[in-house]
Amino acid sequence: MRIYTHPACTRHDPGPGHAERPLRLVAVTEALREAYPSLDWHEAPGASRGQLLRAHGDALLALILDTQLDGPMSLDPDTVLAPGSAEAALRAAGAGIAAVDTVIKGEEKRVFCAVRPPGHHATGDAAMGFCLFNNIAVAAAHACDKHNLARVAVIDFDVHHGNGTQAIFDTDPRVMYVSSHQMPLYPDTGYAHERGVGNIINAPLPAGTGSEGFRKVWREHLLPTVDSFRPQLVLISAGFDAHRRDPLAQVELDREDFAWITRELVAIAERHALGRVVSMLEGGYDLAALRESAVAHVGALME
Repeated sequence: MRIYTHPACTRHDPGPGHAERPLRLVAVTEALREAYPSLDWHEAPGASRGQLLRAHGDALLALILDTQLDGPMSLDPDTVLAPGSAEAALRAAGAGIAAVDTVIKGEEKRVFCAVRPPGHHATGDAAMGFCLFNNIAVAAAHACDKHNLARVAVIDFDVHHGNGTQAIFDTDPRVMYVSSHQMPLYPDTGYAHERGVGNIINAPLPAGTGSEGFRKVWREHLLPTVDSFRPQLVLISAGFDAHRRDPLAQVELDREDFAWITRELVAIAERHALGRVVSMLEGGYDLAALRESAVAHVGALME
């Protein structure tokens, strides 16, 4: 199985004490190398401006890529643009594009992108919530526009709702966005009544939800909905901050829950998408929990 990553993704440094720190990616890549020596590691290319423009506006590209920085600049209370951020953001988005090309060409059936900064909060016009570009949205738009796919499913089990991904695709029926997330919690979007053009499916979870509640909502509601969509490609926003040890939320999952949902999504991909799955790292802020969850997730992708 192929992994896309790049050293530049560790050079986006939001500053001391920030939850979305470079050590997150170090933890993931070290854990995967130790657990699975046979993984096929590739350097992520940088996304082009044209590829980014499928999901983002010119003004956001200019802000992220053209701002001259002597030091960190706060874009909002949570989101920082630093001297290494532009290349990190380009490589993170480029990883998803390369991964989509890889599975569409049949070179691999499943690919994991070990990248940061994360992406699912970034809207078409704004960086926010630790995110600069929306990596998974850029990948989905590439799949639709470059490879002419008519049904792409974006599955998001990060504990925070991917407001940016939803906003980018809420009028695009080619992309189904399906999310479980804690509510109330940042960014206060993802209510069940938010439906887009019928392509947005949200399942808010109360604080304290554990394995049983998480699996029930996926088994009875979300997975059947994805299955009925018959996606030609499954994209995963793989956030591991619903782990019980994560400091930023209060959902009580463990590594086996991430392995379970991954296996279920792989099964849907096998039925409808020639097995094609691209997963991209999103949240997860306890390093030990992040390591074990990423290993469980990638292990399930490899089965």
